[in-house]
Amino acid sequence: ESSRNWIAYVSNNDDDVHYAAYWIDRNDRSDSGGHPVHFGARALGNRSILADPRSSKTIKKINYQIKKRDFWMPFTPSMLKEEEDAFLSNPKGFQYPYMSVACETTDKGKASLSAALHPADETARPQLVEEHINPGYHALLKAFKEITGVGALLNTSLNLHGYPIARTAREGLFVFLNSKLDGLWFSNILILRK
Repeated sequence: ESSRNWIAYVSNNDDDVHYAAYWIDRNDRSDSGGHPVHFGARALGNRSILADPRSSKTIKKINYQIKKRDFWMPFTPSMLKEEEDAFLSNPKGFQYPYMSVACETTDKGKASLSAALHPADETARPQLVEEHINPGYHALLKAFKEITGVGALLNTSLNLHGYPIARTAREGLFVFLNSKLDGLWFSNILILRK
């Protein structure tokens, strides 16, 4: 793809998470890359496609324009740990750090996270993000909440269907260039499609 179709911004500004949150709110989907790699089967915010969880239109955009996968495959929410009671019904007090266990959602969760819930029963397989575990991702979720009132994002792995999760900047760029991803955000670089 020609570089005339995208633009890169480089910044060392502490306000980058606020700009990224604003940009996700306005453009529906973004990638967060260039952060420490984690081990396991889930994208936990460091190698993720992140999107606004409030609109079910987000599902079609990601499935058809980026991931190229079946419509019935659900996405999951990452949320601030402090938002747990607002979005999740968790009477037994289970911990949800890794998107590995499903749970019921509250009415507010159903209304605010529709794109990140299972379409059949509106359950979530959440990641509760705590500041001391992932301060950068926590800051992004907090900034998104300041803008939208929702302390959560749709989170899915940064890859195309059938490919492994991207581990490097080169692999993240491969996903960006071979999909309709709106932007790619590394630690201090934001690449936006024109």
